[in-house]
Amino acid sequence: MWLLRLLCVGLSSIALGHATPLKPVRVTANVYAFIGDIGTITPANRGRIGNAGFIVGPEGIVVVDTGISYRFGREMISAIRKVSKRPIRMAIITHAHQEFLFGAAYFQAIKVPVLTHVRTSELMQARCDNCLHHLKQTLGIPAMRGSRVVAPDRIVAGSEFVSVAGMTLELHHFGWGNTPGDLVVFERSSGVVFTGGLVAVDRIPELRDARLKEWQLILEKLAVLPIKYLVPGHGPVSDATAIDNFAVYLRSIDRKVRELYEAGVTLSDAEAQGDLPEFKMWSLYREQHQKNVHRAYLQIEQEDLEQ
Repeated sequence: MWLLRLLCVGLSSIALGHATPLKPVRVTANVYAFIGDIGTITPANRGRIGNAGFIVGPEGIVVVDTGISYRFGREMISAIRKVSKRPIRMAIITHAHQEFLFGAAYFQAIKVPVLTHVRTSELMQARCDNCLHHLKQTLGIPAMRGSRVVAPDRIVAGSEFVSVAGMTLELHHFGWGNTPGDLVVFERSSGVVFTGGLVAVDRIPELRDARLKEWQLILEKLAVLPIKYLVPGHGPVSDATAIDNFAVYLRSIDRKVRELYEAGVTLSDAEAQGDLPEFKMWSLYREQHQKNVHRAYLQIEQEDLEQ
C-alpha cells in the first residue's frame, strides 16, 4: 500500500510539473539555453519540446522564447535567477508555434515587455486560443493554468537592431520561411544565434505554415552571419553546420515532391511514394514527413497554377 501511495504521489507531481527543475545550458559567456525534448507534446515531457534561452547583458537580461506555459515562464525566471540577478529587460518570441510563446503571460505578469514580429503577433491572435484549448486537453488544465495568448508590448515589422540591457541585438527577418514572422536573434559579440523555427537539429520540421522555396533561400542568408554557436528551435546547441544539415531535408523533400508532381503522380500517391529513408532516424519522421509531402505538393501545384 505504501508503495502504491508513493507511486501516486510521484505521478501527480509529474502531472503538475513538479519534476526536475529547469536547468540552463551555458552556450558561451553570458549566453544560456534551455534545451527541450525533440519529440511531440506529451504529459511525460510536459510540453517542453522547444528551446529557449537568455542573454546576460551589462545592464540586464534578454530572454529568447518563453516556453509552453505560464508555469514554464515562471520556472525559467527561477532558473535564470540562479545565474544572474540582473533585471530582465525583454522577452522575444521568435515565431508563432505554441511551444515557444505561452510562457510570455508570466513575463508580462512581472512587467517584462514582450517583443515579436507583426506577422507573428497576427498569427498568435488568429489561432493560438485554439492551440491553448488543445494544450489543456493534452497536458491538463492545472499544467496550463495562467497561460494565455498575449498581445506583444513591442512589434517589429522587419529586421532591426535593438538596444536593450546595455547591448545591441540583431533581429533578422529574412522573409517567410517556417512561419510568416520568423525572427532570428543574433548577439554578434559572442557569435550566438537563436534561430527560432528556422533550424532544427535531427528533427523533421512542420511545414504547415511554411513556404518551402523561400525557406531554403532564407537559410542561405542565415549562413552568411558570422555564427560561432547556434541555438536551434529544437535539438542541441550546435554551430553553423546545423544550417546546411537542416537545409538538406528541405532541399530533398522539395526535389522529391517536384519529381513526383512533374511525373504526373497524384497527391495521394505522392504521399505514399515520397519517402526519404535517409531521414528516418530524425525525430518525428513517422509523424510528420508524410504530412510535409502533402503540403509541399500543394505548394508546387499552386506555383504551377500561377505560372
